[in-house]
Amino acid sequence: MNYIFFLVFLYIFFGFLLYFLQRRIIFNKSGKPRSPQSYGLENIREISINTEDKITLLAWFFKGQSNKPILVYFHGNSFDIGERAYRIKRYNDAGFSTLIVGWRGYSGNQGVPTEKHLYLDGQATIEWILKNTKFNMEDIINYGESLGSGVAIDLNLKYNFLCTVLEAPFTSIADVANKRYKIYPTKLLVKDKFDNLGKIDQIKSPLLIISGTKDEVIPHFHSQLLFDKANKPKKSLFIDEAMHNNLYDFGIEKTVINFSLKIWKLI
Repeated sequence: MNYIFFLVFLYIFFGFLLYFLQRRIIFNKSGKPRSPQSYGLENIREISINTEDKITLLAWFFKGQSNKPILVYFHGNSFDIGERAYRIKRYNDAGFSTLIVGWRGYSGNQGVPTEKHLYLDGQATIEWILKNTKFNMEDIINYGESLGSGVAIDLNLKYNFLCTVLEAPFTSIADVANKRYKIYPTKLLVKDKFDNLGKIDQIKSPLLIISGTKDEVIPHFHSQLLFDKANKPKKSLFIDEAMHNNLYDFGIEKTVINFSLKIWKLI
């Protein structure tokens, strides 16, 4: 009998621990990056984006060719924006303008990351483009990587983009948590829902979903469920040998560029 009480105690204790520490687990923050040049990026403007709640975000802006769109990159968890410079460079080299922004709590930025706060960061990023460049909504490629896919999807509830690209997206944080903590009712305990599956069919802009079928962080079936529920026009790129963080080893930027330019030329 004592053994059963002990197991129940452990279950409740670790449940409370997970609940109160969940934001530390979900949002793995990062330090400040080095200069853009140290990552091989040239002609980059280091800018500050101010959010509605007075947080200042570090971002890097590259002005490309006037006859090409702008790719706005919302990065994934655990990274600073410098660690995604090699990806941005591929779009810069193709003549695209790019803007990559660090979330609050990431890339040395102040602030506490939550679902609500990241949505504010995403909105401030789009508003910066509209106020400080000549680009319009129909010029913007809305790119969300992993954690960033939650922001990219939510932004579609307010804006109509040239297109939206989701790399290794997830259906919801609760579904991701359920994979790791199956003995707990994660849907009831998670504070930051990021209910991507519930929103995906509200996206009006053309959609591209990219995923590796061997993704070890977010199971590939998340991407398949999102793709199946999304409205047309839509396209998928599912790579058999790819995992969560090595999709660019398979040259996925070529598909992103071709997909975007095909739509761009139709406008």
